[in-house]
This record gives sequence, structure tokens and C-alpha cells, in this order.
Amino acid sequence: MSKISLEENSVFNQMSQSGHQNVVFCRDEETGLKAIIAIHDTTLGPALGGTRMWAYKSEAEALYDVLRLSRGMTYKAAISGLNLGGGKAVIIGDSRTEKSEAMMRRYGKFINNLNGMYITAEDVGTSPKDMEYIRMETKHVTGVPESLGGSGDPSPVTAKGVFMGIKACVKELYGNDSLAGKSVAVQGIGHVGENLVHLLREENAKVYVSDIDEERLSRVAKKYGAEAVATHSIFDLDMDIYAPCALGATVNTETIQKMNCAIIAGAANNQLADEQVHGRMLLEKGILYAPDYLINAGGLINCYSEIAGFNKKRTMQLAENIYEATRNVLQKSKAENIPTIEAANKIAEKRIEDIKKIKASF
Repeated sequence: MSKISLEENSVFNQMSQSGHQNVVFCRDEETGLKAIIAIHDTTLGPALGGTRMWAYKSEAEALYDVLRLSRGMTYKAAISGLNLGGGKAVIIGDSRTEKSEAMMRRYGKFINNLNGMYITAEDVGTSPKDMEYIRMETKHVTGVPESLGGSGDPSPVTAKGVFMGIKACVKELYGNDSLAGKSVAVQGIGHVGENLVHLLREENAKVYVSDIDEERLSRVAKKYGAEAVATHSIFDLDMDIYAPCALGATVNTETIQKMNCAIIAGAANNQLADEQVHGRMLLEKGILYAPDYLINAGGLINCYSEIAGFNKKRTMQLAENIYEATRNVLQKSKAENIPTIEAANKIAEKRIEDIKKIKASF
């Protein structure tokens, strides 16, 4: 979705431009809750997407983020073959100092009032414990602790999907998917990033790691035999693969001009600052981009498995399917000479339209 002018567009205009069905504003003075729930599309099923808690600079910025993220969830579910729609929620505030049990439970009541149209899960700034609090007020939540019958931390499944996406890209460029000797720069080594580093090192890839948390950076680099690099110098590296695993928009006009890599494939959401502009720039520069919402779908797969009652083995099998799904996108991109993000969008949109036609026929 191209960037929307926050100052000039009304909420309804922004919803219209991005194709959203519902946007719900939630406020509770007693707990300090200020949240926005965005439901993009429910053609394939209930909208599922995590709740992000972030200290946004403005309410307009929070709205823009939740609209963009929820739209991405629609495409992520569609291209992954899941019977889910796309939704997302944001809570405005500092998760380290402003979050409380009372706030999360009050938020759970707002979710419950949507009668299953939206199912939440953890995201940046929230945790399985928060999902436990939400579950006290509604059943429409996933990612609760395994001790309560949930699927727990989705990070290993997300990392597995990203890993399979990387291998699919390597296969496309080099004829085989071995990562031995390939150099990978992982930017952001939180739960998903660290799990990805582990998988990459198991295949003897040369791994560079970068993170704003110096203590974490030092620990992960030492634990896995990776090389730590400063965040500001990551694009100075001569690398085969750039794997952004922190916040989005790191692939933009400025960074693309600096990049010296063959592949971009990581876990971060909304890596392209502008889908159309930067998808085309990457194509023209000859950098193979694995669409983020495709290869980072492991977290959504993990939540879907919890709803469907799948075991861990089946969940990992679904994540491994990201390999073939990525190959399909890359082949469509090559055949039609279009950016990979455009190819992925076409595949996702076709599935949604096909299901709409089926529903309309009854």
C-alpha cells in the first residue's frame, strides 16, 4: 500500500483506499487503554492478526500502521492457503511501563464484542502472558501459553518459514538451495531473528548480526559464531542475502542504492517502504526479493494450527510449504517480468476472488 497522507485523508478515505471493512477505536480511561482494531477482509475466514503495543508519535501514525499491517495479514493468509482473513490491532503506549493486566483484560472485552470477526495474537510489545489475560475475557485469541493448551511462542515456526523462503531464493539463483558458504546479514535478532541465525549456522552459512540492543548482539554473536556489525554499517557489507528481521521500511530508495546483495529475505513486516516503487527498483537492480508476508507467515500458521488443533509436527510441515509457495512467486515474477511483490499480490488476490465467486454462487 502506497503511503497515505495522514494529514489530509479522513479515516473513511483511508479505509476506502486500502479496502478495509471495519476499523474499531477502543478507549478506556480507567486503564489508559487506547487501541485501534482494523479488519481488512474476511472473505476467507475470520480476521486473525496480532496486537502490537507501541509508543506511536501520534494517533494518525498508529492508524496508518494498523491499516497497513492488517492489509498485509489478508495477503499473508491468502497466499499461505489458510482459511483466514486479515486483521491487526495496535495499542498506543509504552509496553514496558504502561501495560497492565487490567488494560489487557479490558482490551479483551472489546475483542469479545466483535463476536469472532477478529482473533488476536501476540506481536511487538505483547507476549503469551498478555494473551492469557485477554483470554480471561474472550475466546477469540491465539498464542496463549502451551500450559493452557495453546501453541505458545510462534517464533520458531516463523523463523522456519523465513529459512525456507531463503532457501527457495538461493535455489532460484544458484540452482541448488545449499546455504553453505553463503553470507547472510540478519538485521534484528529478537526471538525470530535468533532462531533464524541458529538455522542458518546449522547449514554453515556465514552470518552477520545487527541489533540496537548491544547486550543481545554480543550474546547472540558469541553463542552462534556470528559476526556482530553496527546497525548503521549493515549496508556496507558485501553479502549474498540481507535478512531484515526488525521493523519495516528498511528497503527504501536510499538503502537500495547502497545494497550489495543478491537476495532480500527476512521476517520483518512491510520491508518495502513503497511496494510499487521499491519492488520495481529491486527488479531493475537485479536483487531477488522474497515478499515478506509470504515467507514470514509461520507465525500466522502457528496461530491457525492452534485454532485447527494441529500438532507441532503438522505446524512445521505447513511452514515448510513456504518453500514451494516462494518458488511459485519467483517463477511468476520471472515469467511475467514483474516485481516479486506484484506476483505474490496477484496470487493472493486470485484466491480471494475465486472464493468470493464460490460464496456468491450459493
